[in-house]
Amino acid sequence: MAYDGTEFHGWQKQPNAITVQETLEDCFAKVFQQKIAVTGAGRTDAGVHAKQMIAHFDIEVDFDREHLIYKLNRMLPKSVVIYKIYPVQPEAHARFDAVSREYKYYVTLRKNPFIKDFSCYIPQKLDVDLMNEACEILKKYHDFECFSKVKTDVNNFNCDIEKAVWVQKEDQLIFTIVANRFLRNMVRSIVGTMLELGMGKRNLKNFEEVIQSKNRSKAGKSIEAKALFLYKIKYPQHIKLN
Repeated sequence: MAYDGTEFHGWQKQPNAITVQETLEDCFAKVFQQKIAVTGAGRTDAGVHAKQMIAHFDIEVDFDREHLIYKLNRMLPKSVVIYKIYPVQPEAHARFDAVSREYKYYVTLRKNPFIKDFSCYIPQKLDVDLMNEACEILKKYHDFECFSKVKTDVNNFNCDIEKAVWVQKEDQLIFTIVANRFLRNMVRSIVGTMLELGMGKRNLKNFEEVIQSKNRSKAGKSIEAKALFLYKIKYPQHIKLN
């Protein structure tokens, strides 16, 4: 599935706020006339989008997959779309079976009214080469407590970063990061810190010291959510039945 996260307070259900998970579960309940729990591969924050989100649900009722996709998409808001539904192994789990997750963050270096809702406008000149040097530093470490929200319910702050790179295409800068897992607010904190580096407000030594400090207050501000996309999630092939 995919969604424009602008109007949602993130993926995960919460009181007094509209979320993607709750919106999905309401539609499933109407179709099947029973409560259906939908579990996502991760929790995107308020305002963050997903080009690809994977979720699972358990049900003992037979149904036509294409017809269900059609019915759900008719009921869902325009900002949410379901592309495919697959039968999977009974023990398959959207969150715990994910091998890697890929995020992309979009920066525009020129004011552009046509992409303003999905990119972050930075008018200052950025040292992209220096920002890519910081990406190499990032891949040397595993503990990213410095980039995590302080109040979070994780057992550890370890993430294995497989890829981190900035690519410039004319007036657009795209940051791509792939890891086995991400902490709350992690990507936006990394981007915010790297942009400060690119503006000359930090140097590489300081960037590495921030990671070593494990202190969120030493990292840069969390950059705006509207330019962040959950882009791809990978799973082992064997969990799909057909």
